[in-house]
Amino acid sequence: MSSFTEFGSLVKNRHKPKDRPTDTKVALGFLAPWLIGAVFLSLIPMLYSLGISFTKYNMIKPPQFVGLLNYRHMLADPRFISSLQVTLTYVIVSVPLQLIAALALAVLLDRGMRGLAFYRSAFYLPSMLGGSVAVAVLWKMVFGADGLFNAFLGIFGIDTSMSWIANPDTANWTLMALHVWQFGSPMVIFLAGLRQIPRELYEAASVDGAGKWRQFRSITLPMLSPIIFFNLVMSVINSFQTFTQAYVVSGGTGGPSDSTLFYTLYLYQQGFASLRMGYASALAWIMVLIVALLTGINFALSKFWVHYDD
Repeated sequence: MSSFTEFGSLVKNRHKPKDRPTDTKVALGFLAPWLIGAVFLSLIPMLYSLGISFTKYNMIKPPQFVGLLNYRHMLADPRFISSLQVTLTYVIVSVPLQLIAALALAVLLDRGMRGLAFYRSAFYLPSMLGGSVAVAVLWKMVFGADGLFNAFLGIFGIDTSMSWIANPDTANWTLMALHVWQFGSPMVIFLAGLRQIPRELYEAASVDGAGKWRQFRSITLPMLSPIIFFNLVMSVINSFQTFTQAYVVSGGTGGPSDSTLFYTLYLYQQGFASLRMGYASALAWIMVLIVALLTGINFALSKFWVHYDD
């Protein structure tokens, strides 16, 4: 039950007689900080940005209403199209690879090896650090012309001095690799889901002659499908919010040749570099609609492959 539903239920039933003293006031007291934050730090700013998206506003002069001009301008804005393509490519490639890596390691750790707590913490660490400025700077150095990645290739006789970050054909792929490296959070969730699958199912499958791969396809994946679905939806949403890595690697320009011009980075450029807050707000709401559309598609398709106990 969501917090809004719980709050509505408490308010609706606050006057009903009870056999014993109610804790409604206490519950409302604990909910109050969240409700105040949700209203004043989320809902009101969102509604304000929606209004600003229909104006021409540079934070210096008062907003000037322009109707749908900002939204129509997107259709003729080549950098908007480019940022959308870069972001969609990033999401389509990196999200499945990250989930595959997370699931593979979760299955491996589920075997009950020694030092499980250490490995679980070590693999989760990149999820905590991957979005930081320090790691983005380190990533830029690793894939630079004199970076560690070229040194690694040199071990196998591949001598190259190419900067993978400065090459338009490979720059986005280096950021995808950074995203895949942050597999710790979905891995921990997968591991928790694997622990809930009854061992009796695997034992029965073994008696029937099913091998490990068949058990994985017929037992693990169906039983884990709700967890996969949850991680998929959350990973898609988080991927659209990627900003720090692209900003640090490209120096805030989205280069080279707009190959790392993520949607959020372009939104930042328009809002805080060009002071076109009206256009930036319109971009933000288009991103909300895109994410909502993709989430809706995932929910619509989930009935074909997600299996629940009931």
